[in-house]
Amino acid sequence: MDVNKILSADILDIIFEGRNKEYGAYELRKTYNKRIIIAVVGTVAICLLLLLGSLVANTVSKSKTNVIVADVSLENVKQDEKKPEPPPPPPPKQEPPKVEITKFTPPKIVKDEEVKEPPPEVEKLEETKIGTVNQEGAKDEGITAPPVESGTGKVEAPKQEEDYDKIFNVVQIPAEFPGGLPAWQKYLLRNLNSDIPVQNGAPPGKYTVFVTFIVAKDGKISDVQAENDPGYGTKAEAIRVIQKGPDWKAAVQNGRNVIYRHKQGITFVVSEE
Repeated sequence: MDVNKILSADILDIIFEGRNKEYGAYELRKTYNKRIIIAVVGTVAICLLLLLGSLVANTVSKSKTNVIVADVSLENVKQDEKKPEPPPPPPPKQEPPKVEITKFTPPKIVKDEEVKEPPPEVEKLEETKIGTVNQEGAKDEGITAPPVESGTGKVEAPKQEEDYDKIFNVVQIPAEFPGGLPAWQKYLLRNLNSDIPVQNGAPPGKYTVFVTFIVAKDGKISDVQAENDPGYGTKAEAIRVIQKGPDWKAAVQNGRNVIYRHKQGITFVVSEE
């Protein structure tokens, strides 16, 4: 290398003067600074992406879901209370017909001028009752049978035996989850995926699903149906959990196990922290 070029030459050119620069070492050292800058910039970019992802995840996780379990009676049957019919008024009192009475005064022996009222004829006494006063009326016909009154009672139809093979909506003892209501609520809270609404993009609010199902005489669950669909996967999740549940205690009507339709309300509450 010329002496004039030494002062302006790069240190690598001086070191590799007269050597094979295409071997690789020269190229590696020549581009070292450039590679360091690229590596640093790439590392900083990756760190920024990770930080941004963490912030987004924290924002999304601010929404949380609670589940509210509430039993709902299938029907609030309001039976019209039939007022008892008032008893019929008593028949009017019928006064016995007046019977002809002839006043009879025991005979007294007095003077003719003292007689005030002549005694009744004997023939007339045979046709009338004898009393202390005179009274007009019907002839006395002796003892007669009382009139026969027609009955006023109501004939009730014979009671029909209840059909115990039908589906009951209201019973004396409703069907029950093994362990009662606390165990049923515990089962639903453990098995329901409460994050379903958030995972499907549900905004804050309440999402209630009403599910009906049949409890057979042996406690088997069937015909699980949702009466409504609030969306965001809540309907399918409620049906799924109830379908896979254990057998129930059958409902009882008049001491017999019967088929019962139960209604269940499940509310998903999405709120922001």
